[in-house]
Amino acid sequence: MTLTRPLIDDDVVRRLVVLLCAVLCVLGVTSATMPGAAATVEPWFGNAVGTATQVVSVVGVGHSTAKIDVYQRTPAGWEAVAAGIPAHVGSAGITPQTKEGEPSTPMGFYSLDSAFGTAPNPGGGLPYVQVVGSDYWWDSDSGSPTYNTMQVCKKAQCPFSTAASENLNIPQYRHAVVIGVNKSRTPGDGSAYFFHTTDGGPTAGCVAIDDATLVKIIAWLRPGAVMAIAK
Repeated sequence: MTLTRPLIDDDVVRRLVVLLCAVLCVLGVTSATMPGAAATVEPWFGNAVGTATQVVSVVGVGHSTAKIDVYQRTPAGWEAVAAGIPAHVGSAGITPQTKEGEPSTPMGFYSLDSAFGTAPNPGGGLPYVQVVGSDYWWDSDSGSPTYNTMQVCKKAQCPFSTAASENLNIPQYRHAVVIGVNKSRTPGDGSAYFFHTTDGGPTAGCVAIDDATLVKIIAWLRPGAVMAIAK
């Protein structure tokens, strides 16, 4: 007895192979382009930030170092946008309170209302002032009626003590966001607290990170954002 080979239609086989490849390609594209759902979390600041939908969390991890996590609130809850960003804080660390002249970063919840810098506006939703030249100051003169505000004037003509104030044309202020510490401008309760470009060391009370990351955060920020600072 001899065995005969079954007849195979080559055209059918080719069509089946093409169909299989098409199915695999569709599955491959679908899995590659399907966005992953961001996990919701319960951050330490919880509901202490009111109706804010954007929060920059600053938590101390050393005497003058901290970790920054960035969150946004969605209908599902809080989601982490970025995590574990190294930061520098005041040389005296993070403290419950501070006052003018103390190099500490105050704990609490503060608005992030505006930004400035010697570099052009990186975009985003906050008002931005570009510092051009040396006529831009932050008034830290406790006796001045414009205490804890930005002022533009020639050094010899400024109506406040420039020796007690900060000139804003420095490398650390390539980009900076104003932290709303002492928005009531109570004399002596502190001024010139910024979220700015780091020089690699402790600050005089500000929060500082690398400029490239700061630019991304500024571009993301919108009015109503909050900075939450804890030890």
